[in-house]
Amino acid sequence: MTSAVVNPRTEGGPGRARVAARAVGVVKAYGSGETRVSALDGVSVDVERGVFTAIMGPSGSGKSTLMHCLAGLDTVTSGRIWVGETEITGLKDKRLTRLRRDKIGFIFQAFNLLPTLNALENITLPMDIAGRKPDPDWLERVISTVGLAERLKHRPNQLSGGQQQRVAVARALAARPEIIFGDEPTGNLDSRAGSEVLDFLRRSVDDLGQTIVMVTHDPVAASYADRIVFLADGHIVDEMRDPTADRVLDRMRNFDSASRGWGRTS
Repeated sequence: MTSAVVNPRTEGGPGRARVAARAVGVVKAYGSGETRVSALDGVSVDVERGVFTAIMGPSGSGKSTLMHCLAGLDTVTSGRIWVGETEITGLKDKRLTRLRRDKIGFIFQAFNLLPTLNALENITLPMDIAGRKPDPDWLERVISTVGLAERLKHRPNQLSGGQQQRVAVARALAARPEIIFGDEPTGNLDSRAGSEVLDFLRRSVDDLGQTIVMVTHDPVAASYADRIVFLADGHIVDEMRDPTADRVLDRMRNFDSASRGWGRTS
């Protein structure tokens, strides 16, 4: 699991073009004294650029907390986080908001589409708010990648759940962020629609060079990733490269919360 831990020679900042985000010794605690609970307890991890990373763990393991801290949606109790070359821990609200807008894309379970706007307007909405013009060639490529060319004039209530989530994926991709975070992005979809969205996320990495970090509890969804980071009790306990659904299931079956491990069968 050495690749999941920060190399001491590069600690202090990303320092390498292949690192899209980095956490060093991150602690996220709630309460104090006897009521203190650590959702993250000294987590260090690199997110590689151009790689699809899944974060898995049992309920309460800290997986969503880690994603929220990496994305600048939540503050850390201690430790340091970078997005690209920018350290976001301690960043003022205005600069953090600008960084999230310019460098980070988000995909959540809820599609968060505006019902009065059509698909294209929802896709370009963040850039419209920021006063930025989309790159027409890139926008066309994104729309082609997610298969929405024939649905751009449709409003959300005229789209299926899978199509709505594809609009949300396209919206995250359209601004060409450095990294996209997805929190259970297929959680509200049936298996067919979920597979379609995961295919598009996979293609966005392979064809568009995107960096994706996805929190999921689903072994099949995780199998679309290049790498899985496993959390338990606020610690990174293992990782897997080139996963398959069967390998992930085996790892999960071997999980023993008392030993803080997912087993090491591969």
